[in-house]
Amino acid sequence: MFDQLVETFCTFDDFCKSIKTQWEAMQLTDGKGPDRRHGPEGGLIDSEIMTLLVLYHASRFKNFKTFYNGVVLGLLHSHFPGAPCYERFLTLTKRVWALLAFFMASRMGRKTDIYYIDSTPLVVCHNKRIARHKVFAGLAARGKTSTGWFFGFKLHLVFNHEREIVALKMTPGNVSDATPVPELTKDLVGKLFGDKGYIGQKLAQELLRRGLALMTRVRSNMKSLPVSFLDKALLNGRNIAETIIGHIKEFSSLRLPKHRSVFNAFTHITAAIIAYQINPLPPGQIKAFIPD
Repeated sequence: MFDQLVETFCTFDDFCKSIKTQWEAMQLTDGKGPDRRHGPEGGLIDSEIMTLLVLYHASRFKNFKTFYNGVVLGLLHSHFPGAPCYERFLTLTKRVWALLAFFMASRMGRKTDIYYIDSTPLVVCHNKRIARHKVFAGLAARGKTSTGWFFGFKLHLVFNHEREIVALKMTPGNVSDATPVPELTKDLVGKLFGDKGYIGQKLAQELLRRGLALMTRVRSNMKSLPVSFLDKALLNGRNIAETIIGHIKEFSSLRLPKHRSVFNAFTHITAAIIAYQINPLPPGQIKAFIPD
């Protein structure tokens, strides 16, 4: 990611310039008069702040303070001469969350008629500290995965077979995997492959009525339905969704327990997803299914 620093900055800068008029129209004030901002300027423009946030999530650093003080203020000081101190930068990140969200929406993958869906937990604290947790109180909730109970959120993701993110949604941890599927896939047609958490006749029929066939593995007490060799091969490749999610969480810092601000946490979640959108895993070939 470091060798793509200039390219990444130019991408964000071009985006900010392209929506400048619409963005300024959404502001409460024009920055002039008695309601203007007080205090010194931040030293960094919005596209530079966005670049540094995304660069962090593509750098394998697990601590943003270490990354900022060591890399930004050290190795990259000549590229960002106006970079403020760490504490001031944290304040500046609040103003780019909406821009990051708009950019993320503009970089969604193309519709290919073959999709994979999965979810992953975003833990905000250890289970023993749930009663004392305050940062995400009222937002996070208890949930359960195959590995046990957790307290936090669920990030639901839909990918195409080219490993691009097509749709996403974040919910409290107690929301079932199947609940956000209709909204996530409202503009999709073709075939959707998921794990056993998405089994449901009502959901499958609802999706099929609008042209999206939901395919999952069946539980041990269920009867298997006949499927084509190609569909079975695609279903066997469903674990690519888990691979992508593992890649995003491994090569970024989606660790919510360290955050002390909801705004800060959501900003970093968005930046982590954008880091993958800019540099996704290369698409792989579908392995042919050979019957026994």
